[in-house]
Amino acid sequence: MTISADLLRGYTDTIIMRQLADTDGYGYGISRAVAEKSDGMVQLKEATLYTAFRRMEDNGYITSYWGDEATGARRRYYSLTEPGREKLADEKSAWEETRRVMDTLLG
Repeated sequence: MTISADLLRGYTDTIIMRQLADTDGYGYGISRAVAEKSDGMVQLKEATLYTAFRRMEDNGYITSYWGDEATGARRRYYSLTEPGREKLADEKSAWEETRRVMDTLLG
């Protein structure tokens, strides 16, 4: 079972930014980490992931750079910027409020 794409749609950027909060990452690595941390409940499709990367880079929340290909395949890495950290904090606060309201409504 996976979580509905409709439920995730508004949180994709937040999920990705949270993965980048501790360390830079690349697409497949982020996708794999999300799947592992969610016990397979959240699967970020490649198209969704790279569309989100472009959107967040355009908004100044992340930057990207090419990694060293001497360690394997050449990968594009993403890094969270200070505006991205601020956005992540805002989104986490919004999620806490949303969760509180939904718990009240459904609980």
